[in-house]
Amino acid sequence: NVDATFIAVTKPGATLGKTFLEAMQTYTKEGFPDEWRLHHQGGLAGYLPREVIASPGSTVPIQAGQVFAWNPSIAGVKSEDTMLINENSNEVLTTIPGWPMVEARVKGQTFLRPAILERD
Repeated sequence: NVDATFIAVTKPGATLGKTFLEAMQTYTKEGFPDEWRLHHQGGLAGYLPREVIASPGSTVPIQAGQVFAWNPSIAGVKSEDTMLINENSNEVLTTIPGWPMVEARVKGQTFLRPAILERD
């Protein structure tokens, strides 16, 4: 759900700080209030792995055409995807066909997010 929150709230007109704060609230709601402190959560991507790393107070504006790489994590588990910000929706660029997925609902939207791969 934290992963889906990042996708849902990274929108033109928002700021990096506002987006980060909403993800922090989801960490708390899901029972992991301090896990975001253990690893950076990602941010604006480009020529560098992260042009700007997200932080709660960031005033960096989010604009259509930008690329973000978010990597929410809790101890022992991390999700990381890169997405293109469009005017009305976001496109996840790093989806792996055939990977097991789970549904996450955030702000009235359903997002398919990678499940943990289990081997027999």
